[in-house]
Amino acid sequence: MFVGNNWEGTVDVIRSRGDYARLGRINVIPDKTERLREIYLNPIRLAFYLGVREGPGEGHDQLVDDMYTTPDGTAVVASRPSFADVVSIDVATGAVRWRFPVSGYRSDHMAVSPDGTRVAVSASLGNRVHVLDIATGREVGSFRTGDKPHENIYTDGGRRIWNLSIGDVTTSLDDPSQDWTKGDRKITIADATSFATVRTIDMRPRLDAAGRRDLSDAVRPAVFTPDESKLYFQVSFFNGVVEYDVAGDAITRIATLPKNPNTSEDRTTWVNDSRHHGLSMSPDGTKLCVAGTMDNYATVVDRATLQPGPLVTAGKPYWATVSGDGRDCVISESDTDRVTAISFATGQKVASVAVGDHPQRVRIGQLPTGWTPPPAR
Repeated sequence: MFVGNNWEGTVDVIRSRGDYARLGRINVIPDKTERLREIYLNPIRLAFYLGVREGPGEGHDQLVDDMYTTPDGTAVVASRPSFADVVSIDVATGAVRWRFPVSGYRSDHMAVSPDGTRVAVSASLGNRVHVLDIATGREVGSFRTGDKPHENIYTDGGRRIWNLSIGDVTTSLDDPSQDWTKGDRKITIADATSFATVRTIDMRPRLDAAGRRDLSDAVRPAVFTPDESKLYFQVSFFNGVVEYDVAGDAITRIATLPKNPNTSEDRTTWVNDSRHHGLSMSPDGTKLCVAGTMDNYATVVDRATLQPGPLVTAGKPYWATVSGDGRDCVISESDTDRVTAISFATGQKVASVAVGDHPQRVRIGQLPTGWTPPPAR
């Protein structure tokens, strides 16, 4: 299991089950000096670099957002928002194998194809998704999105790519009456071979039809049921989960989850318009795991009733994924620099391990047998 320490520029490798012990660390910014030299010599790039630091970076460089390994496990491919690129790092030597600069000035969430050969990355300031050959970094295609593309999900056996755009999350225009100022937010579904747009979905009229004009239509982390018939997602500013029926093209249920009474109700204090940010589903599709980011908890939700289980205290949990054996939900605690596992069966914490500075994305990956960390660079 790979943990991206966003403010540190490292990836911690931990066991994907059991005790989740830390196995080693990979530096994904070995070329930092070179990248910063390029940025500081280009006034436009420097302006965007500083903007990323002060906006979504909360005063810090964003040095690793997302990462996946190659199918043979010999490299980890990471998006680096502050450097506006994607790099492949050799897990044995720590050297850069290839680098791909994205359009615009910031890279963001990624997704890997089911066969592991391609990686899709959001260029959040370029309103485009690039699809790269994971072995070579060559671009095989791209497609346009809504404003500020965020999450990517491969569906239909790898034949479709769903991109969720979230609009501008760094302004202070956070009152519901100002939601329209956040930009063109929509789901873009693209053909993964031709990269043509197959369909777009605007959740605004669907939320309105469900009686929730008060909710933002910025779709954040999302997860499909195993049969891909339903999509569950989080939206900006909301402490809860939305259920969308794909065939019926309608929102069918909305679950509001508990608030932490100690959480400020001033929406401008919530990180990048999040309230809850992080969602995963048990392999059998019966449980959801929700990271209650600004409410400082995570909880396992029964999908049949959408009722939460125990609220597990956590320090600003920012992501949720599934353990290697499918038994646990694994969350990143960005405030306490830990990764914590919660049992899907009981809803209770089963393990926690220290990682680097400001962990965010957590992904399952491969490594060669007998792997040892590369030398420090």
